[in-house]
Amino acid sequence: MSLKRPKVMRVEKRNQIPLPFANLEEIEAKELAKVNADMIEVPCDTEDEIIAEAKDADVLLVVSAQITRQVLESLPKLKAVVRYGIGYDTIDVEAATNNRVLVVNILDFCLDEVSDHAIALLLTCAHQTAWMWQGIQQGHWSQVQANLAKVKPLYEQTLGLIGCGNIGRLTAKKAQAFKLTTIGYDPYIDKAKAEDSNITLVNLPDLLKVSDYISIHTPLTKETRHLIGERELRQMKPTAYLINAARGAVVDEAALIKALQGRYIAGVGLDVFEKEPIKSDNPLLKMKNVVLTPHVAGHSSSSMQRLRLLVAQQAAAVLTGKWPHNLVNRTVNPKITLG
Repeated sequence: MSLKRPKVMRVEKRNQIPLPFANLEEIEAKELAKVNADMIEVPCDTEDEIIAEAKDADVLLVVSAQITRQVLESLPKLKAVVRYGIGYDTIDVEAATNNRVLVVNILDFCLDEVSDHAIALLLTCAHQTAWMWQGIQQGHWSQVQANLAKVKPLYEQTLGLIGCGNIGRLTAKKAQAFKLTTIGYDPYIDKAKAEDSNITLVNLPDLLKVSDYISIHTPLTKETRHLIGERELRQMKPTAYLINAARGAVVDEAALIKALQGRYIAGVGLDVFEKEPIKSDNPLLKMKNVVLTPHVAGHSSSSMQRLRLLVAQQAAAVLTGKWPHNLVNRTVNPKITLG
């Protein structure tokens, strides 16, 4: 199959956080040139702008732009939307399927990076290193040393994983190196696969009650939005820490702030937030029992290069009549013949 000068467009809002390592755009352009496709950057702030700018697009590449039903219904030439990363919550998958548009994500991107980051946040919380550093900066050397009595050894504690997919299982493996007991909640994983990773599957209430650390590794869907709210936070141990390097809205942030203020839980390590970038007046920024990073868990020079290459390769596959490796909407009837 051959297409004459297909158009691949990357659409992003002007005020959104730029795709990391922006100097690597040539990776996509070079890969798409192999299939005679044009790569075009399109800044768009609204649905109408996306529709106007992408009217001739064969494939859209997206980071955080919202690809809504209105957008999908207004782009008759569009064949696929490829998401930079694992999550696809910025795309209306049902509308894409209804309009015969493939939704593609990159499942094997940044597995080590995110699991490493989750463990880093856990260790920072467990050993209170961020707060110790602040104390030393403020001249409280003796008080910091005295606080060490509160630090529990990891080998006596339990890590609960919410989501036991590729990243969750890799996080478990790394946690087990520190002799943490690993349990998990995931209604979709095969029990044998969890057992192979030495994860004992439990229901969510039990996980919340027994875990000393809870690490979230679930995608953001209608089902998981605010999966962790006030009721769930109140079920956690008052000595427990919550780690989130998945999606901010899996946790009800207002309820989390209330829990931290009320000491329902001991603290959190967060890489993701409901609104990004985080606002300067967010109470999380002023709390001593909070460790924050700016949604960078998946970022490394290697992972970003690989992500850009894989995104371009998935787009090129569709444009040359091949099924992409990672198809989200498996029931879609594509507009073109794929083999």
